[in-house]
Amino acid sequence: MKQLKNHPYHLVDPSPWPLLGSLSILTMLTGMIKWFHLNSPNLLLYSILINFLVMYQWWRDVTREGTFQGLHTFKVTIGLRWGMILFITSEVFFFLAFFWSFLHSSLSPSIELGMNWPPKGIQPFNPLEIPLLNTLILLTSGFTVTWTHHSIMENNYQQSLQSLSLTVLLGFYFTLLQAYEYIEAPFSITDSIYGSTFFMTTGLHGLHVIIGSTFLFICLMRLYFNHFSSIHHFGFEAAAWYWHFVDVVWLFLYMLIYWWGS
Repeated sequence: MKQLKNHPYHLVDPSPWPLLGSLSILTMLTGMIKWFHLNSPNLLLYSILINFLVMYQWWRDVTREGTFQGLHTFKVTIGLRWGMILFITSEVFFFLAFFWSFLHSSLSPSIELGMNWPPKGIQPFNPLEIPLLNTLILLTSGFTVTWTHHSIMENNYQQSLQSLSLTVLLGFYFTLLQAYEYIEAPFSITDSIYGSTFFMTTGLHGLHVIIGSTFLFICLMRLYFNHFSSIHHFGFEAAAWYWHFVDVVWLFLYMLIYWWGS
């Protein structure tokens, strides 16, 4: 007989997904190396497919535990909140390292750069064109995701669905504009420390936008299937916190790299 627990904590059942997820990411990185050096993307494409399958089944299990089995009690959600807070804190320091690198290189440009910033031959982006449009897009998405949160707390299903759909669309629109900006860029990642810090910082932020948009899209699917209530919607709250973090990082990135750095 299965013994009933007499505590509010969630003891996670054995799961294959952490191990399989780690192996699929290892295979994906190996596939990227094979693609870069041998121009063969087959291993990368297979590993991406496996990674999506693992994510789908892992998220399905977590959704089942929190929504249908009632395992995400108040005590458990406190732990989840602290876990998300600490994760976002680690991400703040992650981006701080890249901002520090850009500031150090721009405030004391080396002799190899001609003591100039931006270096000679580098034509920086106009901060009043696509970067400003992307700033407005992310600020608007921050407003719409807050609108979604308030609508969920007020049990307004239609408004929460509409506002979250708009947030996801804005997130993917940002990604499309950044891809266009990269295609039209007059310099590359190999063009001195300016190109390296620019593409590493903006590219990593773009990756976080893709992750955040996917996070919110999964929440949109869950919202459509009525998985959230006014008192039980931490999955969406975590996505909203992450999205606000992405917004704030972009504001610093825009002011530091696009505006001041140009």
